[in-house]
Amino acid sequence: MRFLQVTELEGRYVASLTETERPVPREGEVLVRVAASGVNRADLLQIAGRYPSPPGEPDSIGLELSGTTDETGEAVCALVAGGGHAEYVAAPVGQVFPAPAGLDLVAAAGIPEAFLTAFLTLVVEGGLARGETLLVHAGASGVGLAAIQLGKRMGARVAATTRTSEKVAALEGAGADLAIHAGRAGRHDFAEQIEERWGPDVVDVVLDPIGAPSLSANMRVLATGGRVVVIATMAGARAELDLALLMRKRARLLASTLRARSRAEKSAIVARFRREILAGFTSGELRVPVDSVFPAHRAAEAFQRMRENRNVGKILIAWPRD
Repeated sequence: MRFLQVTELEGRYVASLTETERPVPREGEVLVRVAASGVNRADLLQIAGRYPSPPGEPDSIGLELSGTTDETGEAVCALVAGGGHAEYVAAPVGQVFPAPAGLDLVAAAGIPEAFLTAFLTLVVEGGLARGETLLVHAGASGVGLAAIQLGKRMGARVAATTRTSEKVAALEGAGADLAIHAGRAGRHDFAEQIEERWGPDVVDVVLDPIGAPSLSANMRVLATGGRVVVIATMAGARAELDLALLMRKRARLLASTLRARSRAEKSAIVARFRREILAGFTSGELRVPVDSVFPAHRAAEAFQRMRENRNVGKILIAWPRD
């Protein structure tokens, strides 16, 4: 079988399809023939040597996929901790779930990482409840568009930000009640726009992959008892925190990652996601926001598109099914 090897050379990605032995499932794993795999920023970090696979997991890139089980032919999605960009993957059974009926199997590859991350952040960590207000940063990303949809499905009022004016429409299309252009010239003015529209101290949960630059404004708009959940530090990892404001608002500053969790933890999250969320794709309440699909032999273009922040939603790599 073939898998992707990707390197970076002078700011451009170079991808090759490398032959290797088909993986042999260990106990508690199932072999999946891959239809498509999803591109994530974690892939870019791993290519750069800054985000290695957890111990015991495949050391090649790729965190999510769709395909069919080799034994039964069932259409499935899978969350993995590495090795997802390949023709075959041995996936942990507890991290495999049925591909939603009626959804294109290639598009289904955009579910695991984005929607499970959003679910973990909003529900498990953030405790988002009906009638609360949610703020989603980087709202046009795969996770961002998933979080907007999940927030609305849970009965929350949703504000979302993007640094690119052309992506505002995508936030509105996903259901955001307030879509905010927080461009480079005014990337901290989201607090002013929320206050102008809804008043001060109104946000109950913040999903933040931006990091340091947004922390003070997040705290400013937070309601009493609010929760800020940091899932990445794309724009910086070090920030000052007003502890007096944190105490006055009785707020919680949380951090969450998915990849580094144990297989048992991931299995529990996937099981709850199946019970509470998965049916939303079949009913039409949820949709997979697909930006683009690249064949495996053009994978370098897929990674470059994400690096240049040109995508709105998920970038997918389609694997040949001959």
